[in-house]
Amino acid sequence: MGKLAIGVNMEFVRHDDKSFEWGVEKAAQLGFEYIEPMVHWGRELLSEAGYFHSVSLWDDPYRVKRAAERAGVKLSGLSAHTPLCKPEISVEYLKHAIRFAAECGAPVVNTDEGPKPAWTTVEEDHMLMRYTLHEAAAAAELRGILIGLEPHQQYSKTPAGLDRIYRLVPSPAVGINFDTGNSFLAGEDPYPWLESVVDRLVHLHAKDISVGQSEAERGKVTGTPVGCACGDGVIDWARVIDICRRAPRDIVLSVECGTVEQARRSLEHLRTLIGAG
Repeated sequence: MGKLAIGVNMEFVRHDDKSFEWGVEKAAQLGFEYIEPMVHWGRELLSEAGYFHSVSLWDDPYRVKRAAERAGVKLSGLSAHTPLCKPEISVEYLKHAIRFAAECGAPVVNTDEGPKPAWTTVEEDHMLMRYTLHEAAAAAELRGILIGLEPHQQYSKTPAGLDRIYRLVPSPAVGINFDTGNSFLAGEDPYPWLESVVDRLVHLHAKDISVGQSEAERGKVTGTPVGCACGDGVIDWARVIDICRRAPRDIVLSVECGTVEQARRSLEHLRTLIGAG
């Protein structure tokens, strides 16, 4: 069994209008051991101006590596979500993200199938995803990088749907980045679902869902960008942690929330539970 650690997805500073480096320092000040940067392709005005936390894959990967080293934090992975059903976008994006991850020191690249084309059938979508994942897995295997498939969109919103995507490519580089909040909002029971993938788990998005959001959206959506503070919502974190302890590899619980204060409360809550285990 692996060890558990706590990290934070950089979305926690999305509304602060600050740079990636500012967010890394803030994560370290709060006491997080790991961060999960978000990367994008090309150039984005707000990020270039230092008003948003996302990092361009056209930047030097050592920008990320050195920012983490200066702050004394490690990388749990990269948030590199791209529409797997659209290989004209996702093949080169994922391959680029994998090479970037290998150089900056992030062991996992996380993605989901993304929005599908309007004109394709279910079978065509899975063939397109198979093509994309074959190309990405080949690059990941060479570099020792893992690909974390996340439940988030139309096909991965159920255990059977996520498993079908996972089985498209028989590669040791392909695993599961389970999202507690997305699975709950999709209308599924996240605990048996997590148990069914724990042997393939490579990363976890620790996302809690407020009672209000649960009542308004559960069963109507396939996910949400960020949740509330861990411990403030409907997710049973003691149960999640107990399941994650059975994973065969080390797992980082990467908190996905929307504010610095929510990140602080999440860390406090999860630390208490992990320390008590």
